[in-house]
Amino acid sequence: MITVTLGTIPFPFDRAINWLSVLLEVGIISENVFVQHGITDVSSLAKYSLVTTTPIVETSTLMKQIENSNLVISHAGQGLTKILASQGACFILLPRLSRYKEHIDDHQLFFAKEVEKLGIPYCLSLENLQEAILHPPPPFQRRLFEEPKLVNHLLKVYPV
Repeated sequence: MITVTLGTIPFPFDRAINWLSVLLEVGIISENVFVQHGITDVSSLAKYSLVTTTPIVETSTLMKQIENSNLVISHAGQGLTKILASQGACFILLPRLSRYKEHIDDHQLFFAKEVEKLGIPYCLSLENLQEAILHPPPPFQRRLFEEPKLVNHLLKVYPV
């Protein structure tokens, strides 16, 4: 199973759905797909019996989906990236881009470029996504955001 999570912000992520449609149509994706899509129109996916869609999903349900997935394709939100990393999931990031009106700025792209240095791949093209589906990355085995917190350092240096 492939789980796709696009987040819940009030901007459509049509590029992701268009790419999924293409990959389903040509048979690159031939397994069940669960799509959490927020406000994005997913009507183009309705003709594929392999696809289940929902606008919003409970966290516990999403965790089960992640556990049962061979691959997770996720928007590049920091919160979900941390969850996926801590679960040891096999995942890739698909950053929302401002030029497509998917977000107000490109912070997801900047974030994706930084975590790529830690071994988390991201996709910016249909070809990248196809390659990631055909050859998924290994489950993520590192910890993210576990560095000492600045506040703890400052409390040591400047005790109250």
